[in-house]
Amino acid sequence: MIRRRALTLLIIVLLIGVPAGYLVISANQSRDSGKDKEEKYSATGLTAGWPSKLQRRLYQVPVPHPSDKVAYYETNNWKTSRLYVQFETTPAGLDAFLAGVGADRDDLKQDDITIGARDQKITGWRLTGPGPWQGLVQKQKNPAPTRDIVVDLSDPDLPMVYVVSRTVP
Repeated sequence: MIRRRALTLLIIVLLIGVPAGYLVISANQSRDSGKDKEEKYSATGLTAGWPSKLQRRLYQVPVPHPSDKVAYYETNNWKTSRLYVQFETTPAGLDAFLAGVGADRDDLKQDDITIGARDQKITGWRLTGPGPWQGLVQKQKNPAPTRDIVVDLSDPDLPMVYVVSRTVP
């Protein structure tokens, strides 16, 4: 008789307790995921870290390895979507990045700051100072993005790269 009651109690606990525990854990994970997404999409400026692989592929911004001081910001509206990316890299990393976007160092124009004041204001970039600065605008046919690239070579061993990639939906 006692064994039967114990077995019945065990079955009830397993049938009700396990699914209830699973629901509590799942709800907490879902809520945490929503908070992460809310933080990500409520950002109003550059966010430290790498853009997702999907963002890098859509906007065609191949951030090279090794890179440091990586930050990004994405804006979307009905007219234009933009991905702003900055990173510090090595000379070989700069060459790899330029090759990844279909360019090389010869395509960069001396003292050409191709990122406009509006985009600099959005990101907080101040592309002024001694430089040397080099820039490049890559206009591409839709749906490929147009990219404005500026490279700060004030430290030739650690060039800083700024990219604004625009797509028109």
